[in-house]
Amino acid sequence: MKFVEKIGKTVDEAVDKALKELNATRDEIEVNVLEEPSRGIFGFIRVRPAKVKVTLKDNPLKRASSLLENIFQTMDLDIKINISENDKAMFVNLEGTELGILIGRRGETLDALQYLLNLAVNKNQEIRKKIIIDIEGYRERREKTLQRLALKLADKARQRGRNVVLEPMSPQERRIIHTTLQGKDDVYTFSEGEEPYRKIIISPKK
Repeated sequence: MKFVEKIGKTVDEAVDKALKELNATRDEIEVNVLEEPSRGIFGFIRVRPAKVKVTLKDNPLKRASSLLENIFQTMDLDIKINISENDKAMFVNLEGTELGILIGRRGETLDALQYLLNLAVNKNQEIRKKIIIDIEGYRERREKTLQRLALKLADKARQRGRNVVLEPMSPQERRIIHTTLQGKDDVYTFSEGEEPYRKIIISPKK
């Protein structure tokens, strides 16, 4: 955790100096008073100033935001980052222009960014939170597209009476296909191959 040690005429003054250097607010820090200020005879001479150690509290949300800001600054992208969270997950939604570069082919770049952010933010954490990144509703639109594709290809497999092989997909996208067709009476799905070329087969039930 990041920390600084500061001195001041009073504890509050030393803490304020630390807050300025850390660019933090009081609810984001922990304060350990290393030395209380002392006065000389009759209080006229201040012999020793206050000394404090101020530590930034662990804040996964702030770390996620800071990491993304650094990435986007390096890429020269002007992007608005909106982050919310609950007890189990953190949700990051990105807004801006020319965001196709962050989505990539079938969301591959977005998935890679999400994977890296999960690794960085959850490193050395006792309690890990799943981080989900979306770009202006892309994931919801992609999920609906895959659901329609799954139903269309299931009809094709049933009508032709033979397997339909889909293109390789990420684990997240394969899960959508499997879930959409789960419980169907006329077809079933399974995956074969090794990552990143693993693909789904839709097969008619005999």
